Amino acid sequence: MEETYIDSLDPEKLLQCPYDKNHQIRACRFPYHLIKCRKNHPDVANKLATCPFNARHQVPRTEISHHISSCDDKSCIEQDIVNQTRNLGQETLAESTWQCPPCDEDWDKDLWEQTSTPFVWGTANYCGKNSPASNIVMEHKSNLASGMRVPKSLPYVLPWKNNGNAQ
Repeated sequence: MEETYIDSLDPEKLLQCPYDKNHQIRACRFPYHLIKCRKNHPDVANKLATCPFNARHQVPRTEISHHISSCDDKSCIEQDIVNQTRNLGQETLAESTWQCPPCDEDWDKDLWEQTSTPFVWGTANYCGKNSPASNIVMEHKSNLASGMRVPKSLPYVLPWKNNGNAQ
């Protein structure tokens, strides 16, 4: 039994195509070949049924019920179902022990205590009077390379801002 199981996993093993008996296909390419050959041989494809346990098993429609009852891959799937059923009864969700960390922040309080002027884009921002750097002008940081600057105006005039003046 173990030898046939190992043999069936060999990717270089040659398998016979159910659509054309002259085709000998490597096991690793077999699923792709089945799809291609099914399209090329629709008359044979209509006479074959696909096993619900292994899509590589193409069986004559008249024998599919017998194949389903005796398919080797059926036992693997049945064993998975049994294992899932057993585990379902054993699994209980553990209650979470996570607790929110303490928070000392009070954004409303910080907002009222803030003495600096509000941020306005394009203006110099000075530090508050209580700040140790009260005499230092904070400069805007730019991501542009040195020697580059942000344009002071748009490269064109917007039609609705033009007020009808032609340029």
